Amino acid sequence: MSSQNAIGVFDSGLGGLTAVKEFSRVLPNEKIIYFGDTGRVPYGTRSRDTIKKYSLQDAAFLLSHNVKMIVAACGTVSSVSGDLLEERLPVPYTGVVNPTAFAAANATKNGRIGVIGTAATVGSHSYKNRIKKLSPNAEVFEQACPLFVSLVENGIVRRDDQIARLVVIRYLSELKEKGVDTLILGCTHFPLLREAIGDFMGDGVTLIDSGSETAAYAAKVLGEQDLLTDDPVPKAPSFFVSDTPDGFEQVAGLFLGRGMEHSVTQIDIEQY
Repeated sequence: MSSQNAIGVFDSGLGGLTAVKEFSRVLPNEKIIYFGDTGRVPYGTRSRDTIKKYSLQDAAFLLSHNVKMIVAACGTVSSVSGDLLEERLPVPYTGVVNPTAFAAANATKNGRIGVIGTAATVGSHSYKNRIKKLSPNAEVFEQACPLFVSLVENGIVRRDDQIARLVVIRYLSELKEKGVDTLILGCTHFPLLREAIGDFMGDGVTLIDSGSETAAYAAKVLGEQDLLTDDPVPKAPSFFVSDTPDGFEQVAGLFLGRGMEHSVTQIDIEQY
């Protein structure tokens, strides 16, 4: 395996682009190949067996590009398929759960941690179980926020948008009442709602961004395995999707925080 090979990042849709943004910041000289399974999104409402099947296909596509590491930039995949991928993949793997749980356990001062994610992520209790291993005395409160994904993918993310504010209040009121001082944004879509979530939860609550923590952890793993590139030239990411690329540029610009200047290729994921 060459240190010059790309890092493969995949997600059930476009949410993982928030992680790509962080990878581009933390590891600007690394080539990133991103696959978004836009034809089968969302994963969060699927059965565990279906999520595992899709995850293995997504990883197989990235392996066909000779990537040196695979990152599941998806809370649902990391929660349901993480152990399976770690066991089967021939390259280093990380999901978002372990690095994010570690960051939350370190950040909390009162030991009360909130977790928000898709129904599948919350139903797996993956973040809760990992945090309890790290900090047995921590109290972890979970809340599924399925409408957050729809809000983000429809661009309803501004802190002053009445719809976004109402949905945030609906989902997070109980967590606020529980007195959490740390909140895991356990889906890569959710950082787009960071301002609205932060406004409601207040300054005393630390928000943990799974994409940011995962990028930092991946850099650590690659460094330990001597797989960081020594090429000093910054690389542009490559993007692949399983449904028509129409509209991808507009939404991707929202996630990446900049305009899209790169092509998007549609592939048949069922071949993998």
